[in-house]
Amino acid sequence: RVPLGVIGIIYEARPNVTVDAAGLCIKSGNAAILRGGSEAIHCNRALAKLVTEGLTKAGLPLDAVQVVDTVDRAAVGTLITMPQYVDVIVPRGGKGLIARLIEEATVPMIKHLDGICHVYIDDKADLAKALPIAFNAKCHRYGTCNTMETLLVARSIAPAVLPQLAELYKTKEVELRADDEARAILAGYPHLAAALEEDWSTEYLAPILAVKVVAGIEEAMDHIDRYSSKHTEAIVTEDYSAALRFLREVDSASVMVNASTRFADGFEYGLGAEIGISNDKLHARGPVGLEGLTSLKYVVFGHGEVRS
Repeated sequence: RVPLGVIGIIYEARPNVTVDAAGLCIKSGNAAILRGGSEAIHCNRALAKLVTEGLTKAGLPLDAVQVVDTVDRAAVGTLITMPQYVDVIVPRGGKGLIARLIEEATVPMIKHLDGICHVYIDDKADLAKALPIAFNAKCHRYGTCNTMETLLVARSIAPAVLPQLAELYKTKEVELRADDEARAILAGYPHLAAALEEDWSTEYLAPILAVKVVAGIEEAMDHIDRYSSKHTEAIVTEDYSAALRFLREVDSASVMVNASTRFADGFEYGLGAEIGISNDKLHARGPVGLEGLTSLKYVVFGHGEVRS
């Protein structure tokens, strides 16, 4: 495998990306141009100095990692429209930033726009697994792209599981935006609202959860197909055939059985640090580590052979 080339990383407010991105690009043989947000410009400058010291001690080119030392937004516009110099752009930030880059960039991107992740509790679910999974997937951290935003529950198990989940969500004051059927089961929950159409396609990044009762796995997968951002979906079930069908037919970057969506992460997958997560199918998909920052080169050794 060979490096992609020059990778531009555009990110907001997270100076840890400076170190992660620099390390991954160096390790994979790529050069990196890092453009962080104005909120962390002083941290990024200090970290860039340390990276330069490391490059010097390792005998590597100092230009292998460069930090754009300006907070001028015009620098982003320039960086993403230089395909003759930059091979790939990796954005790390909010939906507004990534939407802008999708619209304006002429350089290929490894990206995801949002994380509308689902957990489906099947009628064959073990509640001892379903309760902690559905609680963790929503409440472990609210502001991450692998946080559950919609909970789907099979009709036959909903009366048993939803009240118990409500007791857990109540401890975190999670607002539940539920369809009519779920709302009837959850009557009396202090933070209950009627779900609107836009709730099914909203990444809240907050203690808000859309809840829907479905007939079964067929309706659950139809809902996911319509509203998912293709990031991460999970099924909770003890039915082996249902689990395999879910894995086979749900078209997302990460699909899980009996596990929290919060595991959709490069470090948790054993990739080490990640450069980002991709919802696309080309060139990389899911958490992107070292291998995702490389491509293939076919090498042929000949002895004078010609093709006939």
